Amino acid sequence: MLRVLTLATLFPHAAAPNLGVFVERQTLGLAAHPAVDLRVVAPVGLPPWPLSRHGHYAPLAALRARETWKGLDVRRPRFTTVPGTRGRFHAAALTRALVPVLTDLRRDFAFDVIDAEFFFPDGPAAVALGKHFGVPVSIKARGADIHHWGTAPATARQVIAAGQSADGLLAVSQAIRGDMAAIGIPQSKIRVHHTGVDLDRFAPRERASAKVPYGVTGPLVVSVGALIPRKGHDVVIDAVAALPGVALLIAGSGGARGMLEAQIAARGVGDRVRLLGPIPHCDLPALVAAGDVMALASSSEGLANAWVEALACGTPVVITDAGGAGEVVTEPGYGRVVGRDAAAFASAIADVLAAKTPPAAVRKGAERFTWGANTEALYAHLHAIARH
Repeated sequence: MLRVLTLATLFPHAAAPNLGVFVERQTLGLAAHPAVDLRVVAPVGLPPWPLSRHGHYAPLAALRARETWKGLDVRRPRFTTVPGTRGRFHAAALTRALVPVLTDLRRDFAFDVIDAEFFFPDGPAAVALGKHFGVPVSIKARGADIHHWGTAPATARQVIAAGQSADGLLAVSQAIRGDMAAIGIPQSKIRVHHTGVDLDRFAPRERASAKVPYGVTGPLVVSVGALIPRKGHDVVIDAVAALPGVALLIAGSGGARGMLEAQIAARGVGDRVRLLGPIPHCDLPALVAAGDVMALASSSEGLANAWVEALACGTPVVITDAGGAGEVVTEPGYGRVVGRDAAAFASAIADVLAAKTPPAAVRKGAERFTWGANTEALYAHLHAIARH
């Protein structure tokens, strides 16, 4: 039996049920493997008191320290994140907080391997903890953890050192594997580990009927992602503004909402462009399957689950050449990979709408991304690390 400790600062909780849902789904799959015994440590970063008791931190401070989450044994220890330090001390604080937690855990669960699910601060902390407890460590890179934390002056050295010291590394795409190598992490240690998609839940639906709940009758573009500049929703809004009769629905929340609302008003497209706010992941299949196109103008990605989920629903994508885009859009029927500007997006969306590729043909692009394959690859990777 392989005893796995999954370390994940990005993991859902009562205050943010959509946070790290793909880490959750991967962990559920691994925990169900007949040769795996697994525990989850999902640390919660909080600023020093009294900030930790106010504003958006208050719900985090109120989370239970330990709970059963969808059948998983999850511990949620707190660690201190000092505002204004740009993450410089996050990994050290996380390590200090976890030593007593894992010491207590090992009394009943002598884990064989630490599986860190995000490169920062999880990765450097996992390496330090692995040395402390004498167990091997794997770290997975997902995108922003390399593109931001791996290049930011305050944290880049920590990310690179963790990558060099870890016993095994995973990347969500070949592109991220190359980006890791470019900052000094040994490419020979990195295994590509693609995401999965639930092909039963994310499946084509009759589009005209699927659009009815959203009050849409004509061509529909959907976009799923946090309302932050990196996701490029402003680019897609301008693109759709240039396409008369085309509607756009954007699902997500974030600090750029006010800016996007102002943009929609300024373009005069409030009658056909709407911000839906956050949507529970369980409700996304209905929205994505209603779209004729899924568009996302990200400046950086690893391999976005939203891309694969769209294809599974038979909805072609128009996306930027970010991360593993070329590993997903491998056929013209799956969509277009274009430059990050409104004119390119408008042209590509128009092309995809005109092509009318049958949903069943689009769905073939997602059929290689299964959670079963994800689980088996992760088990083989961790088992090999623990064995050696």
